[in-house]
Amino acid sequence: MDLKQLEYFIRVAELGGFTRASIALDIAQPALSRQVRQLEVELGHTLLIRNGRGVTLTESGKQLLEHARGILYQVSRTREELGRVSGALAGRVAVGLPPCFAKILTVPLTRAVRERMPNATLSITENLSTSLHESLVSGRLDIALLYNPPASADIESTVLLEENFYFVTRKQEDNGADSIALRDVANNALVIPTRPNTIRMLVESELARLSKRPRIALEIDGIAAILDLVADGAGAAVLSRNAVDTAERRHLFHAVPIVDPYLRARLAVGVSARRPATLTQQAMQSVLRELVSTLLENPVTMSEVAPA
Repeated sequence: MDLKQLEYFIRVAELGGFTRASIALDIAQPALSRQVRQLEVELGHTLLIRNGRGVTLTESGKQLLEHARGILYQVSRTREELGRVSGALAGRVAVGLPPCFAKILTVPLTRAVRERMPNATLSITENLSTSLHESLVSGRLDIALLYNPPASADIESTVLLEENFYFVTRKQEDNGADSIALRDVANNALVIPTRPNTIRMLVESELARLSKRPRIALEIDGIAAILDLVADGAGAAVLSRNAVDTAERRHLFHAVPIVDPYLRARLAVGVSARRPATLTQQAMQSVLRELVSTLLENPVTMSEVAPA
């Protein structure tokens, strides 16, 4: 069996179709289909049932999927073990970070990898938690920091911290208050991400507990764009303190904690539950946890590390 064919088969099976898998693998769909078909011919078993909605696994396909994951994992471990003979961790690790943490962690994470794992290759993707979650499931990412990850059989997550959210307005709209009650947030026009963004879902669900609904002025994905609109007077925002502190024009904003009740989100490190982590990936997780811990102990220093 060709290892590349096994990799292709796994990706098609995990994503449920050739179209999505071809995009993820950056390979033409006919070529992908041909490789998987060659694998079926070689093994003498039909692995996938093709239909208008995608593919489903046959019993033979389910058996191969479990074995193929183990085979590719062992190959990856073997390469790592050979690398360790020369005293270094090796291999590529794809890490996903939400925007506010990408600003804070990209530089120190890259520096730590260069110093501790010079033979490893780091790839960093910045995106919203919902997109990072999907990329973990599909295998495009190995590790990701996620806000409020939903319970999932595909993802294992460990909570690193709980972070309060703040009510953010233009500086000139500062009324002297040092906090705002959650129910009063509903009285303000909000610039907020679209569903199913973590912030959006958290605001809506917590206000619903108070029999309130948010007033949506604008829906837009992207923290930088949200802050630009707040600075322009389009409305207020609900964001983490880190998002404001690392903004390019943070002096333009006034942020107060949301209380009664506090609006909090859990930040977790997530990995695939379907693919065992390699030694290099485990080491990368340790580095991430260490950096987040440093952020908790000294947030000002970490903010200064981030690029302007």
